[in-house]
Amino acid sequence: MLLLRKIAFPISMVYALVVYLRNFLFDVGIFKEISFKTKTICIGNLSVGGTGKTPMIEYLIEMLGNSYKVAVLSRGYRRKSKGFILATPKSTVEKLGDEPYQIYSKYPEIVLAVDGDRCNGISNLENTLNLDVILLDDAFQHRKVRPHYSILLTAYDDLYINDWYLPTGNLRDAKKEAKRANIIVVTKCPNDLSENGQIKIKQLLKPRSHQKVLFGYLSYEKKLKGGSATILLGDLLAKKITLVTGIAKPKPLVDYLRNEGIELEHLEFKDHHFFTSTEIEAFNTKECILTTEKDYVRLQGRVNNLYYISIRHKLLNDGKVVLENEMAKLMR
Repeated sequence: MLLLRKIAFPISMVYALVVYLRNFLFDVGIFKEISFKTKTICIGNLSVGGTGKTPMIEYLIEMLGNSYKVAVLSRGYRRKSKGFILATPKSTVEKLGDEPYQIYSKYPEIVLAVDGDRCNGISNLENTLNLDVILLDDAFQHRKVRPHYSILLTAYDDLYINDWYLPTGNLRDAKKEAKRANIIVVTKCPNDLSENGQIKIKQLLKPRSHQKVLFGYLSYEKKLKGGSATILLGDLLAKKITLVTGIAKPKPLVDYLRNEGIELEHLEFKDHHFFTSTEIEAFNTKECILTTEKDYVRLQGRVNNLYYISIRHKLLNDGKVVLENEMAKLMR
């Protein structure tokens, strides 16, 4: 795979040129950006997958949901439907996509919609509902919408500043576009990242004067969900565990579980993988299946002895207070 990426370098140069021209045309106003009256918060990244966008959406829902009428708009990647769809209790993972379905299942009190056309999606929401704020999932590179606020995520062990364009690297947008973010969140940090370590990363990112840089880590829940009974993570020590993942970067989860002393068989699939009947049959021969929350919504009801481990963002230092203050200013 690494060799193929190196061979594809000329293609990545063409890709970089296309990205540059597209952003230039937006910057000079030839391609138009649309602003909407409802407050919009864009959550995204410059690379493909693996920065923790869904946990950040959930973090913001919990921060804003008690005081404001919140909607989430996603394109519903790999869903088996088209156009604008408003989630209801009868919605399925196939119609919404795994991540939107996961969010709506956890927070049914919010409004959730999917639409590949962000402008059409926002227009539909504004025309039918009275909302205070719309969270735009994975929308940083979709410049047709000019958001009121932008949160850019980048992973600690894969900073965008050290990356290169697809297909040689993982960048889908230009590094310089980070200038459009109000806040840059470095995710998946060690939970004991030192102040000196944070300073070094800030020096690499070179934030602009208007930008704040926050640092966060993933916190794994000890209480597992799913299955026929509630169990704790420590209960897995006595079981034969098969970890099933269909996410962009499962390594942090695998490392965490092994550091907890859990011996496991890891069956790794591509991000957003829809599991076949043959794969399901194989899973049902295992003693205990552990998976991610995103994968669980595609496996529930089909696999026996199935549990998932929840994750959430925790911000280091005064990051939570900083983000709360930023949201309060935005919502005034």
